[in-house]
Amino acid sequence: MVAADKQASTGVRYKYGRNIKANSRNAMLIDRPEDYKLPVFGHQPTYVLAKNDVFFVYPNQANKFLSKYKNSFQHGGISMEELLVPVATLNPR
Repeated sequence: MVAADKQASTGVRYKYGRNIKANSRNAMLIDRPEDYKLPVFGHQPTYVLAKNDVFFVYPNQANKFLSKYKNSFQHGGISMEELLVPVATLNPR
């Protein structure tokens, strides 16, 4: 569950805007985006990034979005698959 005002971004794996709140067990809250080299949008910017395979839903429409996104892949969080880039070095023989 995430709480945000109506001007917050609409993504299900990350959000930015003012007064965004989410459980820190499932999300990383960033209230100083310049420390992470993220763009600053408006006054009092906050980012929230989903951890692992979590996605954000609003409490007033939770069941609608839970059934829509359950067992689906949503890109844009800070899961292991999105942070690590595999690299291979190939040498001709």
